Amino acid sequence: MNTTTLPARDTMMQAFLARDAEYDGVFFTGVRTTGIFCRTTCPARKPRPENLEFFGSGREALLAGFRPCRRCRPLDPRGTPPPWLRDLLEAVDRDPARRWRDADLRERGLSPERVRRWFQEQHGMTFHAYSRARRLGMALGTIQVGESVLEAALDHGFESLSGFNEAFRRALGDAPTRLKTIPVVTVNRIPTPLGPMVGGATGKAVCFLEFADRRGLETQLRTLCRRTGGPVVPGTTPLLDRLAAELEGYFAGRLRRFTVPLATPGTPFQTAVWKALRRIPYGSTISYSELAGRIGRPTAVRAVAKANGDNRIAVIIPCHRVVGADGRLTGYGGGLWRKQRLLDLETGNRG
Repeated sequence: MNTTTLPARDTMMQAFLARDAEYDGVFFTGVRTTGIFCRTTCPARKPRPENLEFFGSGREALLAGFRPCRRCRPLDPRGTPPPWLRDLLEAVDRDPARRWRDADLRERGLSPERVRRWFQEQHGMTFHAYSRARRLGMALGTIQVGESVLEAALDHGFESLSGFNEAFRRALGDAPTRLKTIPVVTVNRIPTPLGPMVGGATGKAVCFLEFADRRGLETQLRTLCRRTGGPVVPGTTPLLDRLAAELEGYFAGRLRRFTVPLATPGTPFQTAVWKALRRIPYGSTISYSELAGRIGRPTAVRAVAKANGDNRIAVIIPCHRVVGADGRLTGYGGGLWRKQRLLDLETGNRG
C-alpha cells in the first residue's frame, strides 16, 4: 500500500505517457512486463497503460519487486550529473581556472553539443559560459584579498586584461577594480530527493536556497543581488558543501535542525516573519493567522503570507510548515506536492 498521497491514476497515466517533468519526483511508475520502475521523464519507449503500476516512492517500488531503470536512474536525486559527465565536472573542480574549448571536450570523448544541452537544461547557460562565470568569480575573490587585476586575469585563464575587463562588465555589470569590497554570492546546484535545489552563500553565510524549477527563481536571485549589493557567480565553497551535507542528512531523516549560518537580508517585517518561521518545531504546522499573532501583527495575515512566500531560504527557514486555517496546504513556491512531501518526511521521523 502506498504511504504517500498520490494524484489520480488518470493524471499519473497522462503525465507518464507525456513525460511530464512537472511530475518528476511526485510518483514512480512500475512496468509489470519488464519489472523495472521509472521516472515520469524516462526517455524509454512507453509500455501499454494496462501494464503500469504507480508508487509514491522508490522504496515502495523496490518493496513491490521492481528494479530501478538504468536509463532514467529513478533512485538518483534529480539533477545528479549523469555518469558520462562526471569526469569533466571533476576536472573543472580540480582546475577551475582552466579555459575549456570544444577540442578539449572531444579529446575526452564528449560531444560539445551534448555537454551544452545538459548545462542549458541544468544551469540555464552553456558549459563555456558556466566555466567562464566560475573563472570570473574566482578572479574576483582573489582581487578582493589583494591580488592585482592583471594577476587575477592571467591566473584564471584570461589572455589579456582588456578581455578580462570586458568579460567582467558583460557578466557582472561593472569593472573588476570597483568590486573589491562587494560581497560575492556563490551559487551551486544541490541534488535532493525532491529535485535539485540552488544554494547560494557569501563567504560567511547561506543566503539562498530554493528548488531549481521554482517559478520566479531568476527574480528571487535578482532581488538577492539588490539586497546584498553583490554579484551572483557559479562555483563551490566549503559552506555550500556543508549545506549540501546537512540537506542530505535532513532528507535521510537524520537531521532535524540545521546549523549552517544564515544571512536573510529583507525588510524588518520580513525578518520578523522569517525568525518566527524558524521557531516552528520540526514536524509541526501552524496557520498564517497564528504566525501573524506570533509576531504581534494579528491583523496582517495577508502581509505575513506574502513574507512567507518571499522567503529565499527554503526548507531551512521552514515556510512549508505554514498551512491554511482549515489545515489544507496552500501556497508553496516549490509546488504543493513538495510541501506535502516535506511534511510527510518530518511527521514520519518525529517520533
